Amino acid sequence: MNAITKIIEKYRNFPIQLKASFWFLICSFLQKGISLITTPVFTRLLSTAEYGQYNVFNSWLGIVAIFVSLNLSYGVYTQGLVKFEEEEKLFSSSLQGLSATLVAGWTVIYFIFRKFWNDLFSLSTVQMLAMLVMIWTTAVFGFWAAAQRVHFHYKMLVTVTLAVSIAKPVVGVFFVIHAADKVTARILGLVLVELIGYSAFFWIQILRGKKFFCYKFWKHALLFNIPLIPHYLSQTVLNSADRIMIERMCGAAEAGIYSLAYSISLIMTLFNTALMQTISPWMYKKIKTKQIGTIAPIAYLTLCAIAIVNVLLIAFAPEAVAIFAPASYYDAIWIVPPVAMSVYFMYSYDLFAKFAFYYEKTKFITAGSVIGAISNILLNFIFISQFGYCAAGYTTLACYIVYSVGHYIFMNKVCDAFCDGARPYSMKVYLLITLSFMLIGFILLFTYSYNLLRYGISVVLTGVIFLKRKRLVGMLNRIIEVKNIP
Repeated sequence: MNAITKIIEKYRNFPIQLKASFWFLICSFLQKGISLITTPVFTRLLSTAEYGQYNVFNSWLGIVAIFVSLNLSYGVYTQGLVKFEEEEKLFSSSLQGLSATLVAGWTVIYFIFRKFWNDLFSLSTVQMLAMLVMIWTTAVFGFWAAAQRVHFHYKMLVTVTLAVSIAKPVVGVFFVIHAADKVTARILGLVLVELIGYSAFFWIQILRGKKFFCYKFWKHALLFNIPLIPHYLSQTVLNSADRIMIERMCGAAEAGIYSLAYSISLIMTLFNTALMQTISPWMYKKIKTKQIGTIAPIAYLTLCAIAIVNVLLIAFAPEAVAIFAPASYYDAIWIVPPVAMSVYFMYSYDLFAKFAFYYEKTKFITAGSVIGAISNILLNFIFISQFGYCAAGYTTLACYIVYSVGHYIFMNKVCDAFCDGARPYSMKVYLLITLSFMLIGFILLFTYSYNLLRYGISVVLTGVIFLKRKRLVGMLNRIIEVKNIP
């Protein structure tokens, strides 16, 4: 009990910033964990075709939201909360007003050309209207949540986020069970929960700011975010275009199988987020003080950690697919390895891009995103038609490799301009870690038809991890303690 008391006492003495960061991270894990836990439920309630249609809807939602809402609740809003600190309430209410106006305007445009939009997206009128409502509710919550984070008001944010995260699958299951059109029912379940859970925040911020329209803030937001649309769009396309193209070129069932594999693999991004949130402030400090030579050792450790967790996922992909879905989804096992490898490159890209972000070289960030997105569309168009939907996993991997290499090149350009030509990472070390990870991943992939061999290799890998557990724990402790490294 003394140990528990000490931990509680230590927690109470944490500064509010640290407490908030801790709970935001826990909230993120629980939010995605709930989504993960409920995946096996919906893969059994929905056929592969229905599951594919639902995920294609989500893919379109991500793309359409960029044009309809301009992603105002990202970037410009957080920046504005700091820049216009003394006018925060007015700024918040006016951006809520701008977002609502944009959604209303696009809703009118939708109704005028309804048949065109329905045919373009292969969605019904109900589904399209649901999409527009979700774009609004997501923006509403995004504005409010960003304000809570800036002020470290973590209790209410965590409570609302978890309540909504739990309500969505519960309501979704109820709707799906009692509906003939299960895809639309799943979507309407989400809409209902978000309307109930989020819409009040719109009125709270409007009433506090007491102004729906403010020319100064509307102009600032539009000028700031419109140039970033190519970046936002490219990132979304890179993450979503494959499912849309599979549905159009192969069918909804194939899109469903691919979506399951993609979802399972992207669970690993939780580790990406956790590690990057830990080391990002430290990295920016090192970049600011021109101590970039000290970044590499910690960066290499985090890359190794990401590689290890993704190797474990690849090793047990057949078992993971069997847990998350019935036998009709079994072919998803062949897609998990390349997408899991892509997760590794998502992380390495972030390590490289930190330099462009710090020195505000947004043209490099946008260029890298656009190159990755265009590559994804072209490669998918070529290889899906030739080799089927499984090829999309490998085009995703190829594009994230291009994405990562592009940002590595841009990083070097930034370092040439601002860091006297110094290089933060050794390409030899990076390639050694990367190629070792990919070699083990592909070896495990080729053993999926030979379970005894795969289990043997998995046992060996697990044994090595166990024998080296003290070293691995020490490695993680070193990563966690980076904030205390001068």
